[in-house]
Formats: sequence, structure tokens, C-alpha cells
Amino acid sequence: MCGLCGAFGTEAHWTDSAGNDAVFGAGARITRREERRYRVEIANKVLRPYGLTVADWNGQSFVVRSLTGQAHLVDHIAAVWPVAARLARRPPDPLDPALLDRLEREA
Repeated sequence: MCGLCGAFGTEAHWTDSAGNDAVFGAGARITRREERRYRVEIANKVLRPYGLTVADWNGQSFVVRSLTGQAHLVDHIAAVWPVAARLARRPPDPLDPALLDRLEREA
């Protein structure tokens, strides 16, 4: 997808709703940008062992990058995972016990 399509070709995705009470607590006042930043942070923690990173692109899309320089623009955070699996040549496992232990230690 070209940059122009990434800016104008997307519709709102259900994962882009600000103020998710389940994650941030009831009555939390969190902006859409802060929520996106949090999702990128978590995705990067999961994808780091696979040599991948995710970045917010202009508050509209996400960019998934590999250590070899490959980059893919995706419309929403849910679309990161199939692209990550393709780039890593194996599906990332967010329930991997070693990953969960590391995340627990970092918290």
C-alpha cells in the first residue's frame, strides 16, 4: 500500500476506540493517541524476539519493520500479526511462556 492510500484509504477499526475501560480502568481519560502508543509498546515487546518492530504512522496506520529493512504499512493493529508472521517466517506467539515471564519481570 502506498503512503497516500494509508492516509486516506482506511476506515475506523474497532480496536481504535479511545478509553478502553478493560485496559485502562473504569472512567480512564485516555486519548486515542495515548492508546495507540500503548498498543505499539505492547506489540513491540511481543515482536522484539522475532526481529520486528511496529510504529504508529501518522495516527492512521502502523508500519511493521524487519531487521533486514522490509517495511509494511497496515491499516490497524490487528493487521500487524499476519504481516509479522510473514516477515518472521513463523507466527509470533503472544502466549509463549518465556515471553510472558519476561513481560512479567518488566512490569
